[in-house]
Amino acid sequence: MSGSSFGTLFRITTWGETHGKAVGVVIDGCPAGLMLQEEDIQKYLDRRKPGQSKYTTKRQESDCVEILSGVFEGKTTGTPISLIVWNQDQRSKDYSNIMDKYRPGHADYTFDKKYGFRDYRGGGRSSGRETIGRVAGGAVACKVLEQMGISVFAYTKSIGHIEISKDRFEKEERDNNPLSMPDRKAFEQAKHYVDELMERLDSAGGIVECVVKGMPAGVGEPVFDKLNANLAKAICSIGAVKGFEIGDGFLATKSSGSVNNDSFVKKEDGTVGKATNHAGGILGGISDGSDIILRAGFKPTPSIAQKQHTVNVQGEEVDMVIKGRHDPLIVPRAVVVVETMTAIALLDALLCNMTAKLDVIRDFYDRNR
Repeated sequence: MSGSSFGTLFRITTWGETHGKAVGVVIDGCPAGLMLQEEDIQKYLDRRKPGQSKYTTKRQESDCVEILSGVFEGKTTGTPISLIVWNQDQRSKDYSNIMDKYRPGHADYTFDKKYGFRDYRGGGRSSGRETIGRVAGGAVACKVLEQMGISVFAYTKSIGHIEISKDRFEKEERDNNPLSMPDRKAFEQAKHYVDELMERLDSAGGIVECVVKGMPAGVGEPVFDKLNANLAKAICSIGAVKGFEIGDGFLATKSSGSVNNDSFVKKEDGTVGKATNHAGGILGGISDGSDIILRAGFKPTPSIAQKQHTVNVQGEEVDMVIKGRHDPLIVPRAVVVVETMTAIALLDALLCNMTAKLDVIRDFYDRNR
C-alpha cells in the first residue's frame, strides 16, 4: 500500500491497523539536537485518547508511546525516529456480524474494489486509530516549531449548527470541556445538541479551526507546492474531513475585491504587515507573516447504532446494525490531529525553504567552515 507517508524533508510514515498488535510512526528528517522524551509526545496523544468522556468511544486504551530509535541521551540524533503505541483493547468480534456487509459512510466498499479484500475489524488503516501515528509525529514537529517561536493552536469552532462566538472566546476553556470548545456557552448548547442525537442513536459533525502564530513571511512555493495546497493535503488526508478553508474561505466568494484585499501597512517596528487578514496568512502560496488560519469540516461519524440499508459482498440488499464502541462525533478528538498535521506541513515547508536563497546557503556554510 502506497500513500502512508507525508512530507518531503520532514517526513512521517504511519503504520498499523486499529485491531492489529500496534500502531505507530517513523519520522525521517528531524534535525539532530532536539531535546525529546516520551512525555513530550504523550501529552498530545492524551488529547486524542479514547474513553475520556461520553462523547468518545468507550474503547479503553492507554495509548502510551515508546521511542524505539532516533533519540540518544534525551536528544534526537538526526536518524529516523520510530515510535510505537501498543493496542490493548481490541474487540474484533464486535465486527463479525458485518464482515460481509458494506457499512454506509465507510471505506469498506472502496477498499474492496481497490485491493480485492478489506480488514473488516474496524476498517484497518481507514480507522481513526491510524491518527495516533500522525499525532505522535506531529508532536515532534510542534516541539521543533516551538524552538522557532511558532505556535499551532486548534479548537472546535462548531458542532452541527452551534458555533463559538469571538466575543466569548477563551483559549484556556478548550481544555476544560470534553468538546474542546473555547466558549463555555457554546459548549453547553452543543452538549445538549449531541445528547439529543445520542438518544436517537445518531451522530454529529462539525468544524475544527486552527491558528498558527509566528510563521515568518516567505515560506512556501508559488505553483504546485503552495503552502496552502500542502496544508490542504495534510488536513484532507485526515479521515472524515470533507471540507477545507484558508482565511475567509468560501465566504470570500460573497465578498468584493475592495473588501477582501488585505491592505499592507507599516508596523511600529518598521516591518510590513496587513491591516486585515482575509487571506488567512498565505498569498500566492507563500506565507505573508500574519496568522495562518485554516478550518477543517468533519462529517458526522458514520458508525451509528441505527438500522441502515446496504449491500453485502454478494451484491444482495440487506439491512444492518453496527455494533461496537464508536464516537458519537469525531470533532473533539480530531482537534489535536488537525493541530499536529498542520505542524508537520509547516515544519516541512520551513526546511524546504532553506534552499530558496543563495545567500542563506552561503551564510550557513560560511558559519560552519
